[in-house]
Amino acid sequence: MSNSALTTAPQAIDPAFENVWDEMVWRGLVHVSTDQEALRALLAGDPITYYCGFDPTAPSLHLGNLVQLLTLRRLQLAGHRPLGLVGGSTGLVGDPGGRDSERVLNPVETVEEWVGRLRAQVERFLSFEGDNAALIVNNLDWTAPLSAIDFLRGIGKHFRVGTMIKKDAVAARLNSEAGISYTEFSYQILQGLDYLELFRRYGCVLQTGGSDQWGNLTSGTDLIHRVEGVSVHAIGTPLITNSDGTKFGKSAGNAIWLDPEMCSPYRMYQFWLNTDDADVVERLKVFTFLTKAEIEEYAHLVENEPFRRAAQKRLALEVVATVHGIDATAAVIAASEALFGQGDLTALDPDTLRSALAELPNATLAAGTPVVEALVQTELVSSLSEARRAIAQGGVTLDGIRVEDDTATVQGGLPGGVSVLRRGKKTLAGLFIG
Repeated sequence: MSNSALTTAPQAIDPAFENVWDEMVWRGLVHVSTDQEALRALLAGDPITYYCGFDPTAPSLHLGNLVQLLTLRRLQLAGHRPLGLVGGSTGLVGDPGGRDSERVLNPVETVEEWVGRLRAQVERFLSFEGDNAALIVNNLDWTAPLSAIDFLRGIGKHFRVGTMIKKDAVAARLNSEAGISYTEFSYQILQGLDYLELFRRYGCVLQTGGSDQWGNLTSGTDLIHRVEGVSVHAIGTPLITNSDGTKFGKSAGNAIWLDPEMCSPYRMYQFWLNTDDADVVERLKVFTFLTKAEIEEYAHLVENEPFRRAAQKRLALEVVATVHGIDATAAVIAASEALFGQGDLTALDPDTLRSALAELPNATLAAGTPVVEALVQTELVSSLSEARRAIAQGGVTLDGIRVEDDTATVQGGLPGGVSVLRRGKKTLAGLFIG
């Protein structure tokens, strides 16, 4: 299969739906919103300007943020104009939502660096051409010039403390032992200011975000209504959880980051490949641009031929190609297939192979280390005697070749100076020669 045939190019609106609102509802992307009928009419009419914000609280976005990035893209494909906001000021303050203690404030220099990294990530998902070309903005541009007096007189006077403390995130913190600082309490005012500023500068009339941000989203709609006398809108997407109730996007305690240096494309591919049958159809709706008809075909395969895992393979392919590009995805698929006996290990891209082996049990060894010792160090066996028995029984391969002699050594003969050690059909380990 050629790289260009890996994925289906996103289209404006799925032909199964009259407008993008109906498609978003079908995909399960609307958990809470302002007036639904007004929103449906708004998104079916002339192009609007809308935005979503991303705070630089880490050097990379993660899978939770991917829901918002793809929502931005869906609405742009439908003809609307996206504003991607990177929170240079809100990232300095910290959002109290979803936390039971104060966020540690990062140094200004760190936040500035992360702003640049997140901006580059957001840009990859949007188009900057045509009548609805995207724009990236930084809220530090309009908050930095404000004096404390200007902020209190111009913005703070429109917020009522009684309303602010009823917001779910604030109420939870007020009832906790840690409480909440004035800094984090004020976060919702800053986010409301963002929406007001974008309304004034660009005519922005819709904000999207996670449903856990609903209190912050409505702080903006309320502020614009008070100050400008205009009704604007917000959509809160659902927080994605697994069918068993566990938190989505976590793997052995590690977030699935969009930065390939923090989470390799191979690891991301395996994450999606391991999606449970009970979750995969909903993941296809949220995280891919496949049509309703295509997704229904995969739902049929999940129900009738689950052993093929066709839906999981397509999900992994589509998401990794969207995040990391088609070429990286092709390399990852080749590595995945070769590692499990369906391809040529010697033909793999060295960087992709090394990142794949890093996800397996692995060890760093000197060239010439006996295979029996490598088996023990990678914990494929528990002892040297067990290693010798496994070799004698014909159950050990090195770089795809059966090990016939227990005096064989490791040389790192694959691209990048590595080796793949296998015991049995499915138990693998990576060997790094150093």
